[in-house]
Amino acid sequence: MLDAEDDLSSIHQLCKAWRQSPSPLADRETTKSTDDWNAGIIAEFRENEGKVGGPFEGAPMVLVHHTGRKSGRDFVSPMMYLADEQDPKTIYVFASKAGAPTNPDWYYNLVATDQAEVEIGTETYPVSVSEVTGEKRDRIYDEQASRYPGFAEYAEKTAGIRTIPVVALTRA
Repeated sequence: MLDAEDDLSSIHQLCKAWRQSPSPLADRETTKSTDDWNAGIIAEFRENEGKVGGPFEGAPMVLVHHTGRKSGRDFVSPMMYLADEQDPKTIYVFASKAGAPTNPDWYYNLVATDQAEVEIGTETYPVSVSEVTGEKRDRIYDEQASRYPGFAEYAEKTAGIRTIPVVALTRA
């Protein structure tokens, strides 16, 4: 079993390779590959009661169901999360996009509707969505970066370009 730092290093390498490929919007094959990769993670998550291996082995994972703000299509995005230690109804997700200069589409979809659904383990439930800002955002992001150092690398890459959003998902 790899430790969390090794896991995130692997994730970072995969994301770096993806970012160095042609634009996923211009290259349908790249989009298909990313979709296939996510589909594999989603299938493994569901087959193993919320656990996945590979670069995410041992990491807390959630599947976030969201609706496209423009298309109205339903999407499922796998991502790591940080549980709120004070409020068991709340988890935090990070719109890092592996340090890319833009936010991921799922971030815009979530904040546009203020609601979503999550799968954690074998449980699925609705959540309200709120963006975390200021000192609270910084504290939560720093905690995630201390647990998974790749998140600190993502913040370094986006410094001066964007602040990586932190989103609270609270059981409705």
